[in-house]
Amino acid sequence: MMVHFPIALLTIGFLTDLISVFYKKEQCLTKMGYWLEVTGMITTLLAFGTGYFFTNPMEGEAGLLRDRHEFFATITLITIVIATLFRILLNYQNKEQSPLKYVSLALFMIAFVFVSVTGYLGGSLVIDYMIGL
Repeated sequence: MMVHFPIALLTIGFLTDLISVFYKKEQCLTKMGYWLEVTGMITTLLAFGTGYFFTNPMEGEAGLLRDRHEFFATITLITIVIATLFRILLNYQNKEQSPLKYVSLALFMIAFVFVSVTGYLGGSLVIDYMIGL
């Protein structure tokens, strides 16, 4: 069940940050997006670890799909770590409201896209090949 947390946290976090661009006076949205991104990164690390260390080897089409899923999970992990560390740096330097916020949002969007693809591939493994059931 750990794998569902990054998908949910990063999706809601990205959408919250996107909405905060249009409602600039509402600081709560920016803070909520920040903490969802940080907790999303932590759960991504945990979910990646569970998949990496506890998934059995597979062969055939399931093995190919698993390899593709693992590739996108790795890209997701790298992207969200970079995005989150960049945002933490912005927050630490009190530059969260500077134009660099849009760079941070773009990085977060890339991580959101990758976690969506990873989640889709993981769902295909479960539904099409009964992996994990």
